[in-house]
Amino acid sequence: MKFVKYIKINEIHIPTRYKCALPFNESLKDRARQLRHTATLTEVLFWISVNKKKFHGMDFDRQKIIGNYIVDFYIESLGLVIEIDGGIHKYQEDYDENRTSYLESLGLKVYRIGDEDVRFSMKSVLVNLTDYIIETFGN
Repeated sequence: MKFVKYIKINEIHIPTRYKCALPFNESLKDRARQLRHTATLTEVLFWISVNKKKFHGMDFDRQKIIGNYIVDFYIESLGLVIEIDGGIHKYQEDYDENRTSYLESLGLKVYRIGDEDVRFSMKSVLVNLTDYIIETFGN
C-alpha cells in the first residue's frame, strides 16, 4: 500500500509528488545565489506573499537551478515552476519557449505570472495560482 501525502486547498486534496534527481548545473550556484540577493521588486513582493509556507502551507524554493536554467520559484511537492515575466520577456519569446519545453520534458509544469499583475493585483495572482493548482493537480 502506497501512502500519498496531500495538500489541502479549499477542502480539495491535492496529491503531492516529490521530484528527485532533477538535472543540476553546479556552475550556476553562484549565479543563483546572486539572483536571490538582487531580486526584482516583483520577485520580492511575490516571495513575501508565499515564503514560510504562507501560501496553503506550500514550500517554495527561490532561484532554483534546474538543468542549465535558474527558475524564479519552484514548488517541489508539485513539480511546479513559477516564472514572473517582466518587460524583457517580450523580446525573448523563443528563449522562454525553449526553456518551458525543456522544463516540461522533465515532467514539470510551468506557470507564468506578469510582473504588473504582481505589483498591482497580488490578491488576484494568488487566487489565480490557487485555481491553477486545483485544476492542474487536483483529483
